[in-house]
Amino acid sequence: MLDILTGFAACCRAFDLRVSTGEVIDAARHLGLVNPADPVEFRLVLRANFVKSRRDQARFDYIFDLFFNRVEKNEENIPDSGAERIVDLLDQELRQRPDHDSTDQDPMDHALVDFLDNDPLSLIHQLHRMHTMEEPAQRFFKSNMGQLSSKLSIMLQINALRSRIETLVDQTHQGRDSASLKRMFMNRLDRALDLATREPEEINDLKEQATVTAPSNDLVSDKPLANLTPLEVNQMEAVVERLVRKLKDRASRRFAVKNRGAIDIKKTLRNSGKFQGVPLDIVFRNKPPRKSSILAICDVSGSVWSGARFMLTLLYSLHECFFRVKSFVFVADLVEVTDLFDSLPINHAIDRALEDATINRNLPTDYGSMLQAFRQSHMNDLNQKTTLIILGDGRSNFLNPQANILAQMREHCRRIIWLTPEHARTWTTGDCEIMTYKAHCHEVRTIMNLSHLMDFIKELVV
Repeated sequence: MLDILTGFAACCRAFDLRVSTGEVIDAARHLGLVNPADPVEFRLVLRANFVKSRRDQARFDYIFDLFFNRVEKNEENIPDSGAERIVDLLDQELRQRPDHDSTDQDPMDHALVDFLDNDPLSLIHQLHRMHTMEEPAQRFFKSNMGQLSSKLSIMLQINALRSRIETLVDQTHQGRDSASLKRMFMNRLDRALDLATREPEEINDLKEQATVTAPSNDLVSDKPLANLTPLEVNQMEAVVERLVRKLKDRASRRFAVKNRGAIDIKKTLRNSGKFQGVPLDIVFRNKPPRKSSILAICDVSGSVWSGARFMLTLLYSLHECFFRVKSFVFVADLVEVTDLFDSLPINHAIDRALEDATINRNLPTDYGSMLQAFRQSHMNDLNQKTTLIILGDGRSNFLNPQANILAQMREHCRRIIWLTPEHARTWTTGDCEIMTYKAHCHEVRTIMNLSHLMDFIKELVV
């Protein structure tokens, strides 16, 4: 039993599910208290020990079903020697290849053969590495062909293996055993293909689901940002300036007022001794304000140009309402604009940020490249007191979204909020990757007009 548990734990680790040695030992002890032959109790014991959060449940179930569902051979009474002989022949052919001792040999062939022999560890490791593959940084011509070509290569290898298995089975078996062996191996290859083309997504119960009301054209504050006339833009800027001043005053009053906690019973009773035990002077415990910080990243590419100015206004208002705020803008390259928002008035700061010469607007929008640059240079800015706010439409020109980097950022910060200028019905259209990133965000909110912007800032500040 311990060998089975250690093998399953290795598969979990290969699929990026963290399992410690102590948890494997605890699972072995707990299995002694239940009936391991009961599939429900067996699964519950392993899930209780190996799964640390609800987000990992889907990944655990996927690996569990893959590792422990070994039913094809036994249900159809296929002799062990029949399947083992086919696997041995396939392994022998791989070893006889001219490139067997070469470092250029594709390990996927051996992983598929091991998978057919009920050892999924190598295949899980190879496929997980493919799913989390990061495209190398490219300056001019960018593509997502690395991951796509890897998936295509695996599909071709699986199809070639199907043909080879059919040939070997016809040569070594006849009658009912032949059909059963083919069916068993084809089912296993179908599962391998499913692994290659579909990776399970973590369960993500968003802490907040912001409802978005339909924009009305009657009021300027309810009008979509993309439909504003130049006159209405000037009116909006004046409204935003008043909003920023109002929120700054509200935030300063909140931090100026003494933040009282619960009554301090001991000090209150001690002070009441001067008044014959009557507590005339009630003492409260001082509760210091939480020192939270904001880190904001704003997309200023052409696809969100109509709302970029108001998104930058949002960043500016955050600088006014919080003590520690870091702000970045990007198209493909990440540029920090914190000093601009700290030192310049709102309009000058936004103009400087939009006209920054270091931002190459001729490059295609690349969220994956932005996340790579952030992880390389600014990951240390995130901690458990940081709220990460990303402002953008998530349209990455069909380039690799690098969502696994956002998952790493989630582990380092308090929460992630994604603000997008597009309605939810467009999140699955074209090159939009919002649904991919949503699995790693605590909240995804639509900001289509000034009313949405005001509501978000008020909730964040108050």
